[in-house]
Amino acid sequence: MTSPTSMVARDRQLTVVGVIGFAATMAIAAQIAIPIPGTPVPFTLQPLAVVLAGMLLGPAAGAASMVVYLAAGAFGLPVFSPIGAPGFLRLIGPTGGYLLAAPAAAAVAGLIARRFPAFAGQLLAAFLGIATLYAGGVAQLELLTGSLERAAALGTVPFILADLGKVAVAALISQTRTPRVTA
Repeated sequence: MTSPTSMVARDRQLTVVGVIGFAATMAIAAQIAIPIPGTPVPFTLQPLAVVLAGMLLGPAAGAASMVVYLAAGAFGLPVFSPIGAPGFLRLIGPTGGYLLAAPAAAAVAGLIARRFPAFAGQLLAAFLGIATLYAGGVAQLELLTGSLERAAALGTVPFILADLGKVAVAALISQTRTPRVTA
């Protein structure tokens, strides 16, 4: 028989593994970076990793995994996409808003996914998570360009179709995964 204390310890260990695992997943997703002509923002698989972190780990652990990823990159580990400035400078550059929004996006996706576990809810969770990334990214691009219209054109338009595909993939993956970490 398993004691409640050992079950809590096991859950904490699984959560830590999940947080580290999704930070690593985010680093791998960043390495698949395709430059898009006319925008400083490359195509990556990072939005998929962000929303899956929240949807599969839960809002707190999903957000924590993104904080671990950001800290690793800010301290100079080569986890950010190979396109752009290294280390902390990445966070104040054209893609910094997306990166800084990642913990909030994972938390949003996790909260919605937990509240609405049906497939439609998972679609909504992934969509709102990626929308949160867009909000952060466009906000920073607006600061850098001085124009909301230009920022939206650079930071959303080239990515909408691919990111809608990522929403569907995230919803499918989250539905096939049975045990969820609850932290």
